[in-house]
Amino acid sequence: MSTDVRQDPLAFYLDKSDPAAWKAVGGLALAAKNAARKAGLDDQLVELVNLRISQINGCAYCLEVHTRQGIDAGLDSQRLGLLAAWREAEEDQHVSQLMSHHVLTDEQYSAVQWLAITMNVTNRISILSHHPVRRR
Repeated sequence: MSTDVRQDPLAFYLDKSDPAAWKAVGGLALAAKNAARKAGLDDQLVELVNLRISQINGCAYCLEVHTRQGIDAGLDSQRLGLLAAWREAEEDQHVSQLMSHHVLTDEQYSAVQWLAITMNVTNRISILSHHPVRRR
């Protein structure tokens, strides 16, 4: 056990402190994304789930990353802008329906839940690591 006291607690990157654990989280994220694809869920929905979970958790770094990935998947600015109010936005009525187990197959429902669980873990790691959002 180290007795070193960290001078700057914001300079600690949890993901770098245990590379094997971080690699396992990356494997879980990949498995969740593959399960979503296998279940017939498109990359736009995957990124909407990732973004919404990151909004709820307040993870700025993951919001920036998944906004870019959502745009790459074809999400437009209106859907991105309305995501925080998805329940009220008629534009995304189908997203609220997709979050219901009544319209998803068991395989799809499982995939959405694993995406959400994985994004929660990733958000926690990123928040504790104080990953910076760099201007592009």
